[in-house]
Amino acid sequence: MPYTKKFIIDFDSTFTQVEALDILGEISLKNDPDQDSKLQAIKEITDKGMEGTITFRESLEQRLAILQANRSQIAELIERLRLKVSKSFERNKEWLKDNGKDVFIISNGFKDFIIPIVSEYGIQRENVFANDFVYDENGKIIDFNRDNPLSKNNGKAETIRNVNLEGEIYVIGDGYTDYEIKASGLANKFYAFTENVHRPRVTSQADHIAPSFDEILYINKLNTKFSYPKSRIKVLLLENVHPIGVELLKEEGYQVEVATGAMSEEELCEKIKNVSILGIRSKTNVTKKVLDNANRLLAVGAFCIGTNQIDLEECQRKGIAVFNAPYSNTRSVVEMAIAEIIFLMRRFQDKSVGMHQGKWDKSATGSFEIRGKKLGIVGYGNIGAQLSVLAENLGMNVFYYDVIEKLALGNATKLSTLDELLETCDVISLHIDGRKDNKCLIDQEKIKKMKPGAILVNLSRGHVVDIPALRDAILSGHLAGCAVDVFPEEPKNNKEPFESELKGLPNTILTPHIGGSTLEAQENIARFVPGKIMEYINTGNTYNSVNFPNIQLPFLKDAHRLIHIHHNEPGVLAKINQVLAGYNINIVGQYLKTNEKIGYVITDIDKVYEADAIEALKNIPGTIRFRTLY
Repeated sequence: MPYTKKFIIDFDSTFTQVEALDILGEISLKNDPDQDSKLQAIKEITDKGMEGTITFRESLEQRLAILQANRSQIAELIERLRLKVSKSFERNKEWLKDNGKDVFIISNGFKDFIIPIVSEYGIQRENVFANDFVYDENGKIIDFNRDNPLSKNNGKAETIRNVNLEGEIYVIGDGYTDYEIKASGLANKFYAFTENVHRPRVTSQADHIAPSFDEILYINKLNTKFSYPKSRIKVLLLENVHPIGVELLKEEGYQVEVATGAMSEEELCEKIKNVSILGIRSKTNVTKKVLDNANRLLAVGAFCIGTNQIDLEECQRKGIAVFNAPYSNTRSVVEMAIAEIIFLMRRFQDKSVGMHQGKWDKSATGSFEIRGKKLGIVGYGNIGAQLSVLAENLGMNVFYYDVIEKLALGNATKLSTLDELLETCDVISLHIDGRKDNKCLIDQEKIKKMKPGAILVNLSRGHVVDIPALRDAILSGHLAGCAVDVFPEEPKNNKEPFESELKGLPNTILTPHIGGSTLEAQENIARFVPGKIMEYINTGNTYNSVNFPNIQLPFLKDAHRLIHIHHNEPGVLAKINQVLAGYNINIVGQYLKTNEKIGYVITDIDKVYEADAIEALKNIPGTIRFRTLY
């Protein structure tokens, strides 16, 4: 037998994400009135056995006694386990099929459900060593084969000793019984597998802590599908990114670190070293200084609409793709604008404050319906356009102004100047981006042009309104009220105090930048942004990137994908192809797109590439970044 590496893999919580007997309990106890307490007892017994605080045989006896399971329930168990195979084993199914003869499942679980699962991954039946159920004549599980060494303590070590494997033996598992194989001198290395569960007593004994199977293949130089394992991609998420986004990135196999608040420039400069993916919201500034410290950054995800807090040009120069969520919170912001317009027109804010102070003011003075009033929308993008439709449905007459030619929706009227809009409308709602040119767009002069008694709503960017001028207009009575959700200076977290000249003004609604802060919007953003980042990391797809040329790529099949980011200079594509031709590499697909600053080339090739070819591609003049995907 050739001297090769043999991989011994545990089944429960390693090959699958779950403990199979826990799932069997959900099936067998589904009609039991004490199901919850019994399932919790099974879980606690499982953990004690995995940690080695009770003997494995005791653990097995106690769980089977609670389960009261039947042979007829095994088929449903298998179907449910098929959906719970660990993500990194799924990703490497091809590798497992190619190397199945050198992969062994040694488990304290049961062959009845293990063999049907692992055989689909190319692992041979004779390479599966596990326990056997004992059934009575009615198919009820009444015991286990007590002669099987895997039903006893240290049974895995005894099993391996009996199998007499040759070569280097690597054990992968999450439990203490897996470590015992190495402790018995029967394995070269023990990898504590933490993709699904982290047991400190087990990881403390490991030669290497493996957050995924990708990591194990990579460090053993066996990874042929991915040029870089996902477990090596570090993600830093700031500002309370929604848990769905966190889980999606973890499920992909990335190492994810989460921080609740924003970070200062100095803090982020230190923290971003060795980070591959950065996720932020509106309060964290990704400056040139920060990016100069980002030695491995591939992508930035803005879990919001705006990206003015990110130095997009510097990201572009460094080959860092930026993605945002341009549509995910549109409805939430629009509903807030509508609500605030109604509140201000009816002076609900002042009435509510007065009631809390014990004042009963039933007067209709200064209180108006919104029907028939003129709404002026500054910025007719996604939010402005949807606001236009909803406001018109409520009976408002809608006017809008945008520096870009935009087609009117419904009966909205486009006005040619901002001044005309301000002079015409009863309500002005701002929905513009944060570019520097928009700073103090609504200044003292523009506010004076607004109709006396008009209302101003700003749900866009804090710096687009001159705050002292707005304060003066409210106090003088020139404006009847305002709603402001964004401010030039905002607290970095919920513990910092909020200061503004607008505090305490009449008919003034102040909110803490929550235009998109609904559960629906945050969930939409949390799904959208990670999805785009993972597409970029996994396929090179840049569709919806705010600073890269947008390329929508086909699925890759039977090829290797090379990604080349370069300064937009003449002749780079020709040089790429010259290098490939020089190494006799055939191109099966190539995709190029440029913007004013950079070029983005994706090349699919049909043969294994040589290291020298990759170095030559990296050294082409003008190259910003080069990476291989497969």
